[in-house]
Amino acid sequence: MARGTRKTAVLKLGGVGALAALLFAGGLQLASAGENNRPATTAAAQTVNCPTVRDKLPAVPAAASAQVERELANLDQEIARQNERLARQAVRPEGGPAFIDNAILGPLRSKRVAVLDRIEIAFNRIGAQRPDLDALAACSLNAPGVPSAVNGGAGQNGAGQNGNGNAGGNGNGQNGNGNAGGQNGNAGGQNGNVGGAARTVNCPRVALPAVPAAAAGQVQAELATLDKQIAEADARLARLAVRPEGGPAFIDNAILGPLRSKRVAALDRIEIAFNRVGAQRPNLDGFATCGLN
Repeated sequence: MARGTRKTAVLKLGGVGALAALLFAGGLQLASAGENNRPATTAAAQTVNCPTVRDKLPAVPAAASAQVERELANLDQEIARQNERLARQAVRPEGGPAFIDNAILGPLRSKRVAVLDRIEIAFNRIGAQRPDLDALAACSLNAPGVPSAVNGGAGQNGAGQNGNGNAGGNGNGQNGNGNAGGQNGNAGGQNGNVGGAARTVNCPRVALPAVPAAAAGQVQAELATLDKQIAEADARLARLAVRPEGGPAFIDNAILGPLRSKRVAALDRIEIAFNRVGAQRPNLDGFATCGLN
């Protein structure tokens, strides 16, 4: 990754408890959103507004916790995926007035119905009372700059509903961290803990200098990509908790190593977005490596 001298004034995006505000060059104001607290402007991408599930569940029986955690990770992964799509839509609009309802919110509801049904079945399968989660399937849209609330990793109880609180795991993280973050926070959890459940990845939240207005759309899309990558890794860890595979180095070789490579590429694209508009290229190498919560 090419490097440039890093600006001394660095703004951290997102955090477990509160939304961080960014001022873009030219006076464009961005608020952190998403796992990575991706920036948003008044004309920036919206995010999906889905009801959180973890905090609506009854006590989860130990025998069902791994399956429930896997499905909660699937819900967060889908939120990150759709936020990435909304970020692209903000940069390159497509479709007519009903495009978001028909191509994003409608399919998202169908996917959530299936996942919520599997959570209910996990309770029922071990003889526990089956919860009714139907009301948690439909999503709407947040205003630009408002992060999505997510379910986050178990046992973290992270701070903040979105801010990664809920959303943040990384401070950024989706639940993990404080309210604006995003999945990158990863660790948090809006809800609480389910003992003995899957671990989650712990990625550094990305700190950026002031983002030029001309680079804002690209930066936002790449931060959404980082959130999606974290959600995918968490979903894999959740599946691994249910069906272990590989040896002692499996997580490093099959999850953390590939995740680092993907993050390097996304961070490099953020740097290039600065460079392309004539701004000083930040050095984001230190945000590529993730560990485990």
